[in-house]
This record gives sequence, C-alpha cells and structure tokens, in this order.
Amino acid sequence: MRLLRSVLRQLHRPLNTWTSTQFLRGIPKRRSYATSISAAELEFGQPVHETHPHILKPGEITPGITAQEYADRRAKLAFSLPEGAVAVLPSAEVKYRSGAVFYPFRQESNFLYLTGFSEPQSLAVIRKTGPSLGDYTFHLFCRPKDAFAEQWSGPWSGLRAAEDVFNADSTGDIADISTLLPPLLRDASRIYADVPLHTQDASSPSSSPSTSLTSVLRSLQTRISAVPLAPQINPLRAIKSPAEIAVMRHAGRVSGRALTSAMRRAWTSEKDLDAYLSYAFTQDGLSGPAYVPVVAGGSRGRMIHYTQNTALLREGETVLVDAGGEYGWYITDITRVWPVGGKFGAAQRDLYSAVLRVQRMSVALCRASSGLSLDEIHRAAERALQEELEKLGFEFGWKTDVIGMLFPHHVGHYVGLDVHDVPGYPRSMPLRAGHCVTIEPGVYVPDDERFPKHFRGLAVRIEDSVCVNDDGPVVLTPEAVKEVEDIEALR
Repeated sequence: MRLLRSVLRQLHRPLNTWTSTQFLRGIPKRRSYATSISAAELEFGQPVHETHPHILKPGEITPGITAQEYADRRAKLAFSLPEGAVAVLPSAEVKYRSGAVFYPFRQESNFLYLTGFSEPQSLAVIRKTGPSLGDYTFHLFCRPKDAFAEQWSGPWSGLRAAEDVFNADSTGDIADISTLLPPLLRDASRIYADVPLHTQDASSPSSSPSTSLTSVLRSLQTRISAVPLAPQINPLRAIKSPAEIAVMRHAGRVSGRALTSAMRRAWTSEKDLDAYLSYAFTQDGLSGPAYVPVVAGGSRGRMIHYTQNTALLREGETVLVDAGGEYGWYITDITRVWPVGGKFGAAQRDLYSAVLRVQRMSVALCRASSGLSLDEIHRAAERALQEELEKLGFEFGWKTDVIGMLFPHHVGHYVGLDVHDVPGYPRSMPLRAGHCVTIEPGVYVPDDERFPKHFRGLAVRIEDSVCVNDDGPVVLTPEAVKEVEDIEALR
C-alpha cells in the first residue's frame, strides 16, 4: 500500500497535464518527478489514454470528450450560478440485484456530465469564485488507493488521479467528507444540490456520499438556502456540443447497422433476436445495450414497453424492436418493425407505410429555423397520422379520443446521456441547434370491432435519433433501414 502511494506521488508526468483545469485558466500546472514509472503501468478505475489508447485519444477523459470540454462544462455551470454559490453532486452508488450480486455500475448523469469520473463513493463540489467565465474551483472527493481492497474489487483511481487525470483543484478521502465538506459550504451564498434535506433513504448506506451530504446540509440549512441543481444543468445538457453529437452519431451508426443485420436473418424467438442485438451493440467500441430492449412479435408490439422478450416469432407476423447501443455513456434510441418472414402482408405494408410517411414528415420539422417545439411536432404528427389512417378506412367520429387510443405516447423525447434525457426540461421549448431528440410516431390497433378488421392487432412504431440543426435535421441512425423495399430486399 505504501509503495503504491509512493508510485502515485512520483508519476513522471501528470496525465492530461496540458489540459488540466489550471492550464485551461491560463496557469499551467507543471510538476517535476524523479521517477521513470509510466502512467501506462498503473491501474485506474476507468480507462485513460495511457492505459487504453485503443479506447481514448490523448486528452480525452471519456470516448470523444476531452478534459477541455469537461472543464468548459463546469465553467458554464459556475457562470450560471449566483455570486458565491456552490454546486454539490454526489455520485451514484452500487445497486444490488440480490445478496452480494450487484448490477454494473452506472454513474449519475449530471455528475458524469461535469466530471467524466465514473466511480461510486465520490462527491464533486463546484464553487463560483468570481464574475467571469472560468472563475470557479472544482473539488473531487473519492476513495484513496487501497491495494488490499482493489485486489478484491478491481482498481479505482485514487486521490492523485482525481487531480492529475480529472483536473480537480483539490481532493480528499470520501470517508472524511463530513469534515472536509463544511468548510467549502459555510460561507456559500446558496447551495445547489439534488438530495433530499428532510428525509433519509433507508436503503442508502449511512456512509454513502448522498447520505453524508444530506447530513451536512441539514446542519447548515438554518442559514443557507439549498435549491435543486438539475434546473441549472438541464439547459447545458440539452444543447449538445459537436463532440457529443459525434459520439452519438457513432453510437447510431453501429446500432443502426446491428438492426439492419438482424433484419437479414430469420428469427424463431424473441430471445434469440434479443441476444443477437446485445452482442452486436458491443462492436466498434460500444459498451452494450443502452437500455432494456423491446423485442415484441405480433400483437405484443402493442405493449409500448414490452420487455419479456421470451415468446416465439411466427411467420406472417411482424416484430417490433426498440433497441440501441451506448458509446461513451451516450445513448442511441431506434425502433424498427419488420416482417418475420421477410415480406410484409398487404395490411402490414399499408399501415407501416402510413406511419413511415408521418415519421419522415416529423423528422423534417426538426430544424431550428422552424421554431417548433417537440410538443408542436407531436400535434402535427397526430394530425398527419389521422389523415393517413382515414385513407385506410379508420373512423374518427366517436366521442372518444381515437387518435389518443391509437397513438398513446408522445412523438419524441430528448436523448443524450439518458434515454429520456434531461428530465424536467420541457418539451414545449422551441428546438434549437444542438438539441437531440427522438422522433417516433406509432399506431397500435386494438382488437376492437370499431377498427378495420385487417388492421386489428397490428403495431407499428418507427423511431430515429435526430440532431436539430439550423439548416435541417441530422438523422443519427440512418443505417437502420426503414423503407419497405429496403427491408424486403435484405432477404
């Protein structure tokens, strides 16, 4: 343990030296070291360029996102806060499936967005120190290196890496947070944090950063106003940078190709198709499925979030697949429908083509110059879908909201680090360049005599991830074919 700490103290050069926080603010951070030990010989809690050059380019903290961009994000957040304000973000914690069996760790999205640090038991503090962009300090508390514990649990990054890799101005042992945090908060004009102040989650371990933060804030709240942080971060996260769009485009490209590849093959069960996609979403750097997929054959496609994926697929039916891969923690979201046997039946083709025309029209509206919001695009999609369905013999003269019955979900949502990105950010906002959304009209026909018989039980949803641009939409997932002729030509 002592030797490991000594090695960390004597790195021959800090990782990302030329993109450190101090350098970004014009004060180069240079250290002299007397050792020849390379960073590539050390172990960290997540890939870094020196250990994983096949994943990360020089200067990147996560795939496609540089240390500079993470510093810029923190600077923008600090600039948006009142003078003297402090933002505090606890990491996510490991979740347990049963007993000692845990789920793969996924960092809390706001914490990840601002730090790039993907370890549990950590806490980030961003303090505004002046009126200019870049006037802030960044403190990252985490676990110190522990050779014995890491032999059992795998490596984590440690305090030295918090400064040299993730560019914190200061760091400290997360176990000491109840002592280290109060001095950073006592003279704050306002504290921004998304943790409960009046209740404690009984399921959280008493030593978790979230619980410790709650305890500290309770002790200070008599004189300091604590307010939610998410509304401050959401406008920043909602507008994607060119680097983020490039990452999402890569995820969309690989995911789209995986779906097209799946359409080429004959499948006899939902389970086999699900398993194939799970593997295909690990190709070309993707980490795996972005969410639990929907693989729904026949009338099961009418269940919007059907995820059992255990039934057999039958000739003459269609299969609805809502799935996508993840790259660098960024999500792609795609839905496609295709005939199990390779050829659409007449009714299947007619309904599919109607939804596809509405989907293409809705995608075309995703341009900043239109000034439309997702809510307005949804209403346009409803009108267009009703017109298409009336041509197919559907009647809308009931007192019931027929279009709401056939098309019960919204036409789209924001997408990014989360499948439903930036929760709380309204869909009534006019779309701007950099907004990334899904466009997914659908029709789910109940087995009801009020609808044309040959369409009953059919389900069609067609979804792409789309980036809004000034000139027009950029579809991030075009490799997933969706034209009837293209789908049928695959087999």
